[in-house]
Amino acid sequence: MTTHLTPVPTDDRIAVTTVRTRSARREPRVPRWVLKLFSPLALVALWQTLSAAGVLSEDTLASPATVVATGGEMFAEGRLQEAIAVSLQRVGGGLVIGVVAATVLATLSGLFRRGEDLIDAPMQMLRTVPVIGLIPLLIIWLGIGEEPKIVLIALAVTFPLYMNIYGGIRNVDAGLVEAAKTLGLGPLAQVRHVILPAAMPNALVGLRYALGSAWLALVFGETINATAGIGYEMNTAREFFQTDVIVVCLVLYALLGLVADFVVRGLERVVLAWRPAFSGK
Repeated sequence: MTTHLTPVPTDDRIAVTTVRTRSARREPRVPRWVLKLFSPLALVALWQTLSAAGVLSEDTLASPATVVATGGEMFAEGRLQEAIAVSLQRVGGGLVIGVVAATVLATLSGLFRRGEDLIDAPMQMLRTVPVIGLIPLLIIWLGIGEEPKIVLIALAVTFPLYMNIYGGIRNVDAGLVEAAKTLGLGPLAQVRHVILPAAMPNALVGLRYALGSAWLALVFGETINATAGIGYEMNTAREFFQTDVIVVCLVLYALLGLVADFVVRGLERVVLAWRPAFSGK
């Protein structure tokens, strides 16, 4: 005996909710570059408004319009180009020395226990000494020429970069190293293909921090009997209470630091292309 089931008609319907993604909804989005420019431009507009209203006098802080005009005059005279070239040479020399020293010391300390015993303790003690406090000793040891300026920048670069490279090496996943050994990679191959690539994100973060320290050290370094450079222009302007020139020099420091950071971030995209990272929501 065969039983047939007849479907019973019903009016119940399942509610279906359509979820539309952000791209499907086509929500208007403000370009990121507009958002990045909004805050600086708003601050400049506020600054100009306060200057025009007389809240900020020219003796206290020159207005943005005055600063732009002064910067144009300095550029026409060639003072800006000369100051930037001299300061870049000092930062470049100190940066090269600091990067080489930090990389060698951190690699030896991070890879070898004996290296850690000999190198890490002195580095930890020296990094707590204010670099600016070494200026009198650098003048006594190296004179008042270019050498103390470059060494000061090199010291400011070495310690933050050392800490980040050393931490990156020591934080490499031990499982990756064991896997490399299992695959038959020798010590040098392990360092080249596993340890250094895994430590590279920390190293680049340290480089960004070191660049900021380099420009900060340059400000103090160019107070040591400098006859050219951005710091020299700023110190000369201080003697004559020229706030417009001082602000021009500060803007130059900020822009050069921003360009240096932009270069390192571009390097991150190239070197760390294999490593997808969270970019924010």
